[in-house]
Amino acid sequence: METEEKPARWEGLPSWLLGQTAGHAQRLVGEGFSSVGARGYHYRVLATLEELGPASQAALGRRSGIHLSDMVATLNELADRDLVERAPDPSDRRRNVVTLTPEGRRQLRRLEKRLAECQDELLAPLSPEERQRLTELLSTLLDHHNRRTGAPGEPPH
Repeated sequence: METEEKPARWEGLPSWLLGQTAGHAQRLVGEGFSSVGARGYHYRVLATLEELGPASQAALGRRSGIHLSDMVATLNELADRDLVERAPDPSDRRRNVVTLTPEGRRQLRRLEKRLAECQDELLAPLSPEERQRLTELLSTLLDHHNRRTGAPGEPPH
């Protein structure tokens, strides 16, 4: 006679559930972006440029939460694909201004489409109201812990 095992007590802990779910979210988003030849940093930079308009590398780093060393490599990848343009800042020739290109805007639309599909897959068992409530609760938790630690939050995936 087969008996059903009761889940281990740690399997019901919010911290464990969040960690496991975060792993699935990262995998889904990573695979989704990869399917259109991109990475999460690409999305963050392109979306930030669309929101801010042309910006310095430093401003992009601050707004997107990407460290400067990673920002340079990411911008190189995006520029090589003509998704962004870099040009010397007319007011300070020591820094570059980064601009979203028309092809970059098209890539951003592709990434947003894939990201929406990933969100739908991740949240499939939840109703629209439950999805909204989960997002609100997670935002509350993240805001609380960011204020306590002074750490900036990760931009949305």
